[in-house]
Amino acid sequence: MPAKGSIVVNELYCKGCELCVSACPQHVIGLADHLTHKGYHPAHLLRDGCTGCDICAIVCPEAAITVFREIVSRKKIEPAIVAISPIPQTSKAITPGFLN
Repeated sequence: MPAKGSIVVNELYCKGCELCVSACPQHVIGLADHLTHKGYHPAHLLRDGCTGCDICAIVCPEAAITVFREIVSRKKIEPAIVAISPIPQTSKAITPGFLN
């Protein structure tokens, strides 16, 4: 199962340079249709498919992208009990502390 992630873009800092758009290996980042108060089209997540790889946040010159990755728990492996040597089978009852 592939990793799942998402991004949050701080529109106060994003200047729509599109470095994250071109760097995204999943091609799920694009520019929004609306303008910020500074007049830029901010980056946003277009669709599902983000793996949380963090490449977009690394290439962002304004540090405007925060990446979240879903932690997938792995199947818990139960410890196995292994006998090192076979336990001898006796027909006589052994009483502790006494020689038989």
